[in-house]
Formats: sequence, structure tokens, C-alpha cells
Amino acid sequence: MADLILKLIARYKLPAIYNDRISVANGGLMSYGPDRADMCRRAAGYIDRILKGEKPGDLPVQAPTKYELVINLKTAKALGLTVPQSLLARADEVIE
Repeated sequence: MADLILKLIARYKLPAIYNDRISVANGGLMSYGPDRADMCRRAAGYIDRILKGEKPGDLPVQAPTKYELVINLKTAKALGLTVPQSLLARADEVIE
């Protein structure tokens, strides 16, 4: 389904923003969302605490604390868009 959406977005030259870097690597324009690697590291800390005897229900719910911005310049060029340098400077990753 995601492949179909990406193909339609490309066909109709629609800029789209996603919440994960995988969609950008597959041709999406940009993504902004939680850093999944950071979330996994933090989840490992929870698992450690549970294995040491803490009750899962007693652990606080944590929201993501680290977000990442990924921009695909190849897609921007195909869409006829110019990405401002100020935005590129803030990106965690730029795909060329």
C-alpha cells in the first residue's frame, strides 16, 4: 500500500511529509518524526527494569524525546522544489 501511495504522489508531483525515514529513502520528500533507534534504546531500559522486578504498570509512560528530520533532495528536484538552506542545515540526514 505504501508503494502505491508513493507512486501516486510521484505521478501527481505532490510534496508529502512522512513520519519515518524509510518513506523518504523510498522516494518521499521529507520526514519528521521520533528517532526510532532512540526509542528502542529507551525501551531496552524499561525491559531491564521489568526483568529486575519492577511492575510494568508502575513504570511511567514516556513520550519520544528525540526527533529527526530527513530530506530527499532528489525528490525535491523532481518536484521542482528548492529546499531552503536553513532547513537543510537543520536536517539530521539529507539524501542526495
